[in-house]
Amino acid sequence: MQLLGIGSRINHNEYGKGVVTNVTSKHYWVTFIENGLETIDIDSDFEVIELCEDDVDTISFSEVESSLVQILKRWSDVSEVVPIADKWKGGKLVMEPGDTSLQGKELPIDTFFHKITMVRDRLRVMEQKINSSKNLDEQEKIDLQQYITRSYGSLTTFNVLFKLKSQQFVGQKGG
Repeated sequence: MQLLGIGSRINHNEYGKGVVTNVTSKHYWVTFIENGLETIDIDSDFEVIELCEDDVDTISFSEVESSLVQILKRWSDVSEVVPIADKWKGGKLVMEPGDTSLQGKELPIDTFFHKITMVRDRLRVMEQKINSSKNLDEQEKIDLQQYITRSYGSLTTFNVLFKLKSQQFVGQKGG
């Protein structure tokens, strides 16, 4: 029995026509026209329509998906879902002016948190645009990057609102 490589086309008795998208020691991952992604045993019954030999890659579908997600996060301005710490859910931010003749302001803390995460996301996009700019020299990129890092540092006060430490603001480390 010859091992099919990625890209090989087959016709399976149960699932119909498909293309091999990954190969493991015991299975083919095949994307079928009618049935989507299925895992079939290497020794199962199917007809080979087109053979791609020895084109077996060691990268799994989940690794490709993970890489794609990272690329999309880096180069799009789509925001990730950032959960607020449980203790703040449904809370409110109360701002009282020093002058008691003036009216205070209350704001749902979720709304405030959303605004903070939007600032963070926009700083990240700006950072990416600076780093990928062809019009800035390296020293200009470093200088602008330092301003962004200082901005993150100024926003660390709000880290208490984040549920996940990995999503918090990080300023300059050390002195």
